[in-house]
Amino acid sequence: MKGVDWKIISRWRERQTTSFFGAVTFYTIIRLPKNWQLEFRRIARWAPCIGLLVGGLLGLADEVLQRLGFSVLTRSVLVITLWIALTGGLHLDGAMDAADGLAVGDRDRRLEVMKDSATGAFGVMAALVVLAIKTAALYDLESYRWLGLMGAAGWGRWGQVAAIALYPYLRPTGKGAFHKPSLRLPQDLLFGLVFLLSLGGLPYLLDPHQWWLGLAMTVVGGAIALLSGFWFYRQFGGHTGDTYGAVVEWTEALSLCFFTVFF
Repeated sequence: MKGVDWKIISRWRERQTTSFFGAVTFYTIIRLPKNWQLEFRRIARWAPCIGLLVGGLLGLADEVLQRLGFSVLTRSVLVITLWIALTGGLHLDGAMDAADGLAVGDRDRRLEVMKDSATGAFGVMAALVVLAIKTAALYDLESYRWLGLMGAAGWGRWGQVAAIALYPYLRPTGKGAFHKPSLRLPQDLLFGLVFLLSLGGLPYLLDPHQWWLGLAMTVVGGAIALLSGFWFYRQFGGHTGDTYGAVVEWTEALSLCFFTVFF
């Protein structure tokens, strides 16, 4: 085909592939072969896609457990446990540290408290509340459980990308510091949104009479994702790697709660 520089296309495809592989290994416990090349510089744009992947695996596990005869409550507990395992507790750890920081009345000391590797009482309580909300909400999902899991995990990570894009990072270094300088706007923010909007269209494809389910999930998930990032910004004056994790966890938990109204 004339006019097409296949070398440029090949290099672009290689960059996308290595970036996606980097996102998989950063955001999950999935380990890829050592000879596969990884790129971590722009992995934040892939976060919503990783969320959809995680949610899909959880939905598959839920279906397998159902076919094996497990009760809804037991399945819900096991799926939430697998959720933590797949992510290595990365975001839950951030939510716990953010809760410890919020427990400090002096706003200027919050970041200092969050640096402490020891988890405080408020961090433990926050983790228990998040896990309890997720388990109860998943138990109450009567249909489209796989869709709810994918939607919650996807929108949770899109909320993280929105927080990276919209608000300042508060530390010169840290586990989340490298995301913001490498994020390209608006394309990286819109990138994940395309996949999430496509997810919202699935209920219509499965049953045209259920078109409103996808719309409701999209509106609710997107609103909670944006509001979570804004709320933590208001509390801290910006974001850190810990608050990014908190945005993910609280968006997931609250989204699942609202999904029970529709599904």
